[in-house]
Amino acid sequence: MKMKIANEYLNGLMERVIARDPGEPEFHQAVHEVLTSLVPVVNERPELIKKGVMDSLVEPERFVSFRVPWEDDQGVVHVNRGYRVQFNSAIGPYKGGLRFHPSVNESIVKFLGFEQTFKNCLTGLPIGGGKGGSDFNPRNKSDSEVMRFCQSFMNEMYKYIGPDMDVPAGDIGVGGREIGYLFGQYKRITTQFQGALTGKGLSFGGSLVRKEATGYGLCYFADNMVKDAGRSFEGTTVLVSGSGNVAIYACEKATQLGGKVVAMSDSDGFVYDADGIDLDLIKQIKEVERKRISEYAQRKPSAQYTEGCAKIWNIPCGIALPCATQNELDEQAAKALIANGCFAVAEGANMPCTPEAVEALQAAGILFAPAKASNCGGVGVSALEMTQNSIRLSWSFEEVDNRLRDIMSNAYHSAAEAAARYGMAGNLAAGANIASFLKISDAMLAQGLV
Repeated sequence: MKMKIANEYLNGLMERVIARDPGEPEFHQAVHEVLTSLVPVVNERPELIKKGVMDSLVEPERFVSFRVPWEDDQGVVHVNRGYRVQFNSAIGPYKGGLRFHPSVNESIVKFLGFEQTFKNCLTGLPIGGGKGGSDFNPRNKSDSEVMRFCQSFMNEMYKYIGPDMDVPAGDIGVGGREIGYLFGQYKRITTQFQGALTGKGLSFGGSLVRKEATGYGLCYFADNMVKDAGRSFEGTTVLVSGSGNVAIYACEKATQLGGKVVAMSDSDGFVYDADGIDLDLIKQIKEVERKRISEYAQRKPSAQYTEGCAKIWNIPCGIALPCATQNELDEQAAKALIANGCFAVAEGANMPCTPEAVEALQAAGILFAPAKASNCGGVGVSALEMTQNSIRLSWSFEEVDNRLRDIMSNAYHSAAEAAARYGMAGNLAAGANIASFLKISDAMLAQGLV
């Protein structure tokens, strides 16, 4: 990846980040993408350099690493590693999910926490940025094993979280089951029933629309973007990578908006259904049975299953929604989408497009919605859950959904207006970074030594 930035100070800062944090490519990628966007802002406001804002921006306020011992059903003890990064609290308590996946390491956690800081700012709600997780893999583990792991994880994590300090939520590998076990252990240790986690069950403080929020929000953002360009979901073929929470509800909302989703995937491969994805069947396989997506093709005669995920982007479409994981859509995939008539790409996962892919899409005039803006709906509704917990009230599905629509519409317009103001009209990736940065940096300066 090219790391050169067209500003001497920012280029030097990027070099210092790489030297100080070697072997963290995901974090380097995230920082580079943001700093490149901020060149015109720093040129206009050199005091941000003098007062240390830029240096503080790329350094987390706190990073916690700890061991997590747990016992499997055969009585064998395993030890995993747990993390929590509290990146920036300039505009509110740290907020960001927990990811349980073998790929989790310091670089992944720091990249996610850095991105979360900007994403949370775009919601317009008072929440800072954090992230965490473990290299534990819940796949093929029993409920009892997952429970014991979550309880051990919380035995350390509880020291660093709370409703006005840091409020974790779910991410890859952490759904309602895991949040329930984590919350139960937090409550036992602290004897406090409070909103220290979000994504909770509806019977103990959860919010309606939380499950749907990231996928719905992605489509609300994309809908604003394509309508501004005179396009629509209506009658458009849509590709959705992934088949987890984000992908399932992106598929649902894209369909409600008039699109036809024809493909979804998991880490093993993808299914293509020319008749349109049967979402009820996907939910049965992935949410109820917790099976692989290849099951879909076995039960649906119109569907084809292909091993491996990369070729999903070779399917002709108008709108692509990458909702699986970071760097899943590379330059080759971007060129395939361009060649096959795709007019819009909106990121549902965290940083699913490589820098080369983004460059190719933007050069071809493809509408592009960056993750920190287009997938902020999940954390937006998490913040609404925090509000409901604080006032001891629950809002209706319609009320939360309407608030989510407003959050995503405002995020889109904030990014679009910031891009236009700094001479990059249509570049929502730059606009999202700039709009967030201006708010965060002003808050940091107002609070004294950053």
